[in-house]
Amino acid sequence: MTGFPGRRPIYGDAVHITVGADLLVFAGKIMTRGTLSDGRGFAELVLPDADAQQRRDLERAGHYQYEIYLEGRLLYSSPELTLRDTRRDDAGALVVTGSP
Repeated sequence: MTGFPGRRPIYGDAVHITVGADLLVFAGKIMTRGTLSDGRGFAELVLPDADAQQRRDLERAGHYQYEIYLEGRLLYSSPELTLRDTRRDDAGALVVTGSP
C-alpha cells in the first residue's frame, strides 16, 4: 500500500525509516495513520523510542520516508515527508508527524 495513510490506524511490528542515505529500523508496537489539522493532511507515526540516537538523527534530517511491516510483510510505504513535529505520548512512545 502506498500513497497517504487513511484515518484508520495501520499497526505493525517494524518500521524502516529512510533518512538521506541512512536506514533507521525500529521494532515493537508501531502505528501509523493520516490526520488532519487546519485543513492540511499529516502522516502520524507512533513507535517505540528505544534508541535516543535514532530519534536525534530523524529530528535533524528534516525529510524522511518510511515503510511499516507486520511479520515481514509490507503494509504501508509513505511518500517522502517533511518532519513537522516529534513528541512523546502519554505512554512514552515517540510520535513523529510529517507532511508531503
